[in-house]
Amino acid sequence: MSFATLLDAPEVVSATKLEARIDSLISEFLSSLPKPEGLSPEQRRGIVARYTAVLEGNFIYWMTGALLACRSDETRDIVLENLHEEIRDSHPNMMRRFAIAAGAVPTDADANAVYANLSEVRVFIGRLSTVRIVLMMGYFEKLIQQWMPHLAEVARLQGSQEFEYTDVHGVCDVEHSQKLFGALRAEIALDPASVDDGVFEGVELLHQLNYTVIRGAA
Repeated sequence: MSFATLLDAPEVVSATKLEARIDSLISEFLSSLPKPEGLSPEQRRGIVARYTAVLEGNFIYWMTGALLACRSDETRDIVLENLHEEIRDSHPNMMRRFAIAAGAVPTDADANAVYANLSEVRVFIGRLSTVRIVLMMGYFEKLIQQWMPHLAEVARLQGSQEFEYTDVHGVCDVEHSQKLFGALRAEIALDPASVDDGVFEGVELLHQLNYTVIRGAA
């Protein structure tokens, strides 16, 4: 899909229309997921390992970028609540236990496979573009809640019985994504001109990174 054509006209500025585009992208991604039972053990291990290499040390950084970039009190409260939960419940540790149980602790090769795409996302976050970051995080939270059953099945077929990470994120991210799209509305109200041809920049970068997670480096 060409992200350059996602905005059909200058008047397309509402968070509702942006979220509809996000839903389309998520459906596209989920439909591309390989059937876990059709994968080899090494392919399944690679998916969990690359996912871990991306999320374990980066999600809190991404959300912190959203906190630094936000302008509205509503967004600040929503992002702080998310960060509080991530840190209080030690979600990176939850992620590591999930990877260990699936025999999928990331190797240097796994980290290298996602490095280029991940670096682009990190640089994007560093520019602190408010609406683009909040839109990217809304996309990701909404995707994660729907990705979890597939990821859990991949781990189960690897012999894992540790599903706290996928159970928690399959539930809590429903509320997280709803709140982030509410935050998006607040940020757009403060800066309507920010919904321009590049508003999906972060979404595009993260979307490509997610494909690298499931497919490996090109």
